[in-house]
Amino acid sequence: MRRTLRPCLFILAALVLAPCLASAQGLDLTVNHVGIAIGEVPEVTGLRLNFRDRNLKKVNGINLTLWNPYQPATGVVNGLALGVPITGAREVNGIGFGVLGLGVDDRFRGIGVAGIGMGGGGDLEGILVGGIGLGSGGSVKGIGIGGIGVGSGGNVTGLMLSGVGVGAGGSAKGILVGGIGVGAGGDVRGLAVGGVGVGAGGSFHGIGIGGVGVGAGGDATGLMIGGVGVGVGGRLTGIGLAVLGVGSPEIVGGTLSLAAGAQHYHGIAIAPAWFKVVNDRGREGRFEGASVSAFNQVVGSQHGLTIGIVNYAHSLNGVQFGLVNIVDRPGHRRVMPVINVGHDSNDNSNSEHE
Repeated sequence: MRRTLRPCLFILAALVLAPCLASAQGLDLTVNHVGIAIGEVPEVTGLRLNFRDRNLKKVNGINLTLWNPYQPATGVVNGLALGVPITGAREVNGIGFGVLGLGVDDRFRGIGVAGIGMGGGGDLEGILVGGIGLGSGGSVKGIGIGGIGVGSGGNVTGLMLSGVGVGAGGSAKGILVGGIGVGAGGDVRGLAVGGVGVGAGGSFHGIGIGGVGVGAGGDATGLMIGGVGVGVGGRLTGIGLAVLGVGSPEIVGGTLSLAAGAQHYHGIAIAPAWFKVVNDRGREGRFEGASVSAFNQVVGSQHGLTIGIVNYAHSLNGVQFGLVNIVDRPGHRRVMPVINVGHDSNDNSNSEHE
């Protein structure tokens, strides 16, 4: 029992004395920097104990502190950075553990765990866990878990899980799950799931699932599922599913929602309430494929099949099947019951689109 207590008492005494030694050079018990050091010893290979680091150069081994370093943080820890309760350095390579917090001014590579939060001014890479949050001014790569949030000023790559949100100022790629949302200022690639929403300022490639909505400012390719709606600023290539609506300037693939709309639509649409191909900035829309809706409204040329209660098109190269079928080409309107078959030789529209 006594033998077990002696090392513990030594470490406790060292931590108590560390603040007193902080203003001095420290207690250097190393030989050629190898061994044990207490206090402000700048370079150690072995075990280093200090209250709060200042002017640290390098530790190869274990660096144990009670508080975060003075700013700006200096030094590199290769091995184990241990904070009881907080620790940090300019750079950590290996394992970092803070009972409350863990921070690096520059870069972290390895396994990092903090009871409250883990953060870095630069890149974070590896297996990263913050009890409340995980954040970086640079990129985050690997496996990131934040009780409330995972955030990066740069890119996010890998598996990211958060109780509230996952966000990136740049692009996001991998498996991204946020209890409320997932968002990126740039592109999103992979599987993104948000309890409320998923959004990309740039393009989206993969599978996006949002409890309320999924959106992209640029193009979207893959499967997008929004509890309320799906919206894409560019071209949607793939499948869009939503309760209320799916909308994009151009859709190539298929949609299933109460309403759907595009200027150019190539594929299959199932929209029980309303399907519309819109006229945008004086340019007529174009529909190629098949649509099933109560009201199929093609403000442009229809090439294919529409099935509904009311079917409307400016020009028809295909079939309208419904209660009322209307072709409303300028200078000529044709209204037919049940079925309308047309081959409009005056249809000069083409498949050009933005």
